[in-house]
Amino acid sequence: MSEAVKVSTMAEYMAAGKMPEVLFWVGCAGSFDDRAKKITKAFVKLLHNAQVDYAVLGTEESCTGDPAKRAGNEFLFQMQAVTNIEVMNAYEIKKVVTTCPHCFNTLKNEYPALGGNYEVMHHTEFLKSLLEEGRLKVEGGKFKGKRITFHDPCYLGRANNVYEAPRDLLRKLEVELIEMKRCKRNGLCCGAGGAQMFKEPEPGNKDVNVERTEDALQTKPDIIAAGCPFCNTMMTDGVKSKEKEDSIDVLDIAELIASAQDL
Repeated sequence: MSEAVKVSTMAEYMAAGKMPEVLFWVGCAGSFDDRAKKITKAFVKLLHNAQVDYAVLGTEESCTGDPAKRAGNEFLFQMQAVTNIEVMNAYEIKKVVTTCPHCFNTLKNEYPALGGNYEVMHHTEFLKSLLEEGRLKVEGGKFKGKRITFHDPCYLGRANNVYEAPRDLLRKLEVELIEMKRCKRNGLCCGAGGAQMFKEPEPGNKDVNVERTEDALQTKPDIIAAGCPFCNTMMTDGVKSKEKEDSIDVLDIAELIASAQDL
């Protein structure tokens, strides 16, 4: 086990009279979901490795309000958003990075109207910027030559046109990147967006995540790469429904990079 990484809070930074380079917005999934916590830990290891000066809000962070808004509860969304904005503005936060496209989309596109104006980046964009600045090394290790397909999260791809950052990082890992027939602008949702993550699927002939997993399996992958904790859950469940969990891994881009470096 590598040494424990100390993650500082904004309150600790403020008490020391310092300002971090970036606020890492962990999100509900990254904080509470056991699978998504692994993505959070992998990303923190990468930040630590690249010597990024970052902080989290800790207990001062609340849900962005994305599920409430998507489920139609605008009132609850605005209450949650305004609370977060007041905290972030009090700390004079300028730049935010998050591993969740739902948090990313909400913070970036919906907070400005309520008084929260920040530069918001998805972790794949941020990791790519660290790579370009020479602060992070991304190279093939155990994944070199592996067949990997990348599933575009709706709120990263179609909602915000971020398609290349995750793929650029995968190429740096020297993997064999194989695109699904439905990818990028024509990608298919994993089935968890719009607050569907938190309810059972509607009656029908097939679950959306199974349909999407079938798209991925057609590429005969060793690994399905994801960039979203919701997608990760849905694709993992899809792989299990096809009884392929012993041969196909579903991993976030941050996990792939951290694992390739044995962090």
